[in-house]
Amino acid sequence: MASILKAQKKNAAQADLKGKRKADAMDIDDEIAASAPKPKKNKQRVLLLSSRGVTHRMRHLMSDIEALLPHVKKDSKLDSKSQLHLLPELADLNNCNNALYFEARRHEDLYLWAAKTPNGPSIKMHVQNIHTMDELKMTGNCLKGSRGLLSFDKAFEDTEWGKLTKELFTHIFGVPSTARRAKPFIDHILTFSIVDSKIWFRNFQILEKDPLQPNGPPETTLVEIGPRFVLTPIRIFEGAFNGATVYSNPEFVSPAAVRSSIRQEHAKKYNVRKDAEQDSSRRKEQRQRDEDELAVSKVFA
Repeated sequence: MASILKAQKKNAAQADLKGKRKADAMDIDDEIAASAPKPKKNKQRVLLLSSRGVTHRMRHLMSDIEALLPHVKKDSKLDSKSQLHLLPELADLNNCNNALYFEARRHEDLYLWAAKTPNGPSIKMHVQNIHTMDELKMTGNCLKGSRGLLSFDKAFEDTEWGKLTKELFTHIFGVPSTARRAKPFIDHILTFSIVDSKIWFRNFQILEKDPLQPNGPPETTLVEIGPRFVLTPIRIFEGAFNGATVYSNPEFVSPAAVRSSIRQEHAKKYNVRKDAEQDSSRRKEQRQRDEDELAVSKVFA
């Protein structure tokens, strides 16, 4: 009987020792997990809106961008173009930390504001050579809501404004994996290239195989989808839609000034022609002779 009691006590002591070891191991694991840095989540949401006076081409471009970026929240048009300070508040109300604002001028000029809200920075750009998906009718296609790769030209690293623009575009056009409407597929690539101090935007589909040879060897190719447009940086501001000017493009000439110079050239041609007509009439008057005293009209008056 005594031997049985001793054996039970020994087994109980061993079980307690094992339990203490397990508890100590669990405490160590908890400490390691608490000390390990948590992975940062990419929480990016973009507010997309426009001003009054946009044309059908501008509206279709906005629809194409909304289809490309599943983390975009589209809002109604902003009534006043002079109250841009309201945009950070609208982004905050829509739980967005980025903003894309399309500003139309004179129903023919389009400007794009890209900003980080609420503290900035923000970039104002002139949009040119707009071609939408419906207009291009390219053969490329991609899944709606899929995440796209971002490809930036090497020239972005050569200038300070290029580095800042690249970082801002990465936040805006980079679709986070936690986006609600995003699909876990990567089948297209967004390219940003700098040519002649302008940013050229293109969208390509990634094809793993040649569609003409489906059973052939794998060969990665790119097929353009659309849309395409060209951005000319004008100014970079320190804040969101306001603040000090960080960068100003000295080569930018507004389209209104270009049209004014064209009108002045036409007016210059008109003025030259009118001056020539006046000189011709003046020379004719100078060549006229005075009437002779023996003229018929005076003799037989």
